[in-house]
Amino acid sequence: MGNKAAAVILRFFIRAVIGMGLIWFINQYILPAGNDWKVGMNVVSVLTSGSLGVPGVCLLYGIMIYQSL
Repeated sequence: MGNKAAAVILRFFIRAVIGMGLIWFINQYILPAGNDWKVGMNVVSVLTSGSLGVPGVCLLYGIMIYQSL
């Protein structure tokens, strides 16, 4: 039982680190300066990318694009 819980926690942290790296990369290199579509790096972003992975990062950017319309 403990081994399964450790695997779930490890996968969460791996997804969170990859998601935050992806957010940082997109904010720094993909989006132009002064763009309103940049996603902040905060607790909500970590939880979303950690639980949903890359689709969670896409969801965060989708929300930002929708808010700017």
